[in-house]
Amino acid sequence: MSKYNLTHLKELESEAIYVIREAYANLPRGVILFSGGKDSIVLTHIAMKSFYPLKVPFDLLHIDTGYNFQETLQFRDRFISKHNLNLIVGSVQSSIDNNEIHQKNEKIPDRNALQSHVLLKELDNNNIDFALGGARRDEERARSKERFFSHRNEFNSWDPKNQRPELWNIFNCRKHENENFRVFPLSNWTELDIWEYIKREDIELPSLYFSHKREVFLENNIYLSKSIYIDSSQHEFTTKQIRFRTLGDITTSGAIESNALNVEEIIEEIRNSNVSERGNRFDDNKKNNSLETRKKQGYF
Repeated sequence: MSKYNLTHLKELESEAIYVIREAYANLPRGVILFSGGKDSIVLTHIAMKSFYPLKVPFDLLHIDTGYNFQETLQFRDRFISKHNLNLIVGSVQSSIDNNEIHQKNEKIPDRNALQSHVLLKELDNNNIDFALGGARRDEERARSKERFFSHRNEFNSWDPKNQRPELWNIFNCRKHENENFRVFPLSNWTELDIWEYIKREDIELPSLYFSHKREVFLENNIYLSKSIYIDSSQHEFTTKQIRFRTLGDITTSGAIESNALNVEEIIEEIRNSNVSERGNRFDDNKKNNSLETRKKQGYF
């Protein structure tokens, strides 16, 4: 009889599959929050394994800010088509055009906080009881406070001091009308785990994660991309060999100088890094814009 060896990655994958299936078994209708970033791609990959050979019983929900990298949007559309998935798109620009929300006039335009309104509107319009997200506890202080099943009240507010115990992975999925859950199956993963899993599963990613030449400018010690959304006359641009560790809007996703051209080189780079992957997110470094504050207002 061969010995069964449950490796670290297999254990994490098994835990994520268990959480996804528990959400599906206990709550009526869910979606996968899909950004086109590596974590949401890995989450969707695991969701497909969770129900194989059946189709994933969730739609994917993407909140399009209008400031996305074109590479991300192109990858999203290819990914959806390849895997025969259903996609719901919530548009921040449409909500701005309808005067539902208003964008501040800033030197570096930032629509991050505006996503919350659109997300909550889409959850309400589609009668969503839970949203699967790819957030991990190692990313940021606020996310380290999240449970697997993060309860949101009838106002979609998150109270980190009033979350339910999850002893021995027993989850309380009961909720009142208009309440919902954000469910985070990858909570116990690290950035290194994600990349090692990507290598093991041979998962395709947007090209932005790998080293390439790009025109950038330095703002608060963070390299940001040249784009049509930023006034070029106010910045000095230079061409650098860079890649992105985390993907958001083109106006707020900071790049790092890197020569890592493949997954193996990225894994080695991460092992030698002493900086958090969100350390280069321009929106996370702004005053009075903490991730915890945004989450309390309904953010992912």
